[in-house]
Amino acid sequence: MARETIHVVQAYHAGKRGGLKAETPIPCRSAEAALRAAERLAPLRLGVVAFTTSGDAEMGDYDDEPSIIFKAGTLPPPFNEA
Repeated sequence: MARETIHVVQAYHAGKRGGLKAETPIPCRSAEAALRAAERLAPLRLGVVAFTTSGDAEMGDYDDEPSIIFKAGTLPPPFNEA
């Protein structure tokens, strides 16, 4: 059971009936790379969040609360909370 830390950028665009539709998550090598990618996408998407989480990929067990690196625009729960 090896825990690893992953850094992800998740972008959203408008879906049907005004809802949010998640795009393919973008894995990044570091928190800094995730921040840069999210900042580049923010003006082009309805919402963008970059976060870091730790867990065991084999077990599919990840932290309940990811650490938010960056967020902008309209986001779904739990990312839309202050």
